Amino acid sequence: MIRRIAAATLAAGAALGAAALPASAQSSPHQAAAYRSGVVISDVQADSPGFDDRSNRSLNREWIEVTNTSRRSVNLDGWTLSDEDGHTYTFNHYRLDGRATVRVHTGIGRDTYRDVYQDRRNYVWDNRSDTATLRNDHGRFIDDASWGRHHRGGHDGNRHDRRL
Repeated sequence: MIRRIAAATLAAGAALGAAALPASAQSSPHQAAAYRSGVVISDVQADSPGFDDRSNRSLNREWIEVTNTSRRSVNLDGWTLSDEDGHTYTFNHYRLDGRATVRVHTGIGRDTYRDVYQDRRNYVWDNRSDTATLRNDHGRFIDDASWGRHHRGGHDGNRHDRRL
């Protein structure tokens, strides 16, 4: 009798622990969205090397990299990449292959499968602190990356507690 109660208690505890695992393993809705899509902000160069002279060369040395970590290609048409000040770049007719990266430059240029251009004449990303946010074509959060000081009251702005 005692063995049956002990076995039942252990089985119930194991079932409860297994049911709770996905909630604890999935620490935030933000991480879940990035995981489901396989698309992440993988690197940032917010401060273009050299003197910030607003030349097209300098503008294009400011960029954000977006990587598809999955094996399947992802249609980024309508996805947006924005900063804290509301500057927004919208991907237009762009498909990111599996295990591929695209670099989103600030300045003017000719889009290729590895590089796309925002066609701006001013810098977008703050050198000292900013947050780049990636959203899908439905406006749903996919990923973000922050650098510098504390951002947006309430959370530290770090991408999954990792600074780029």
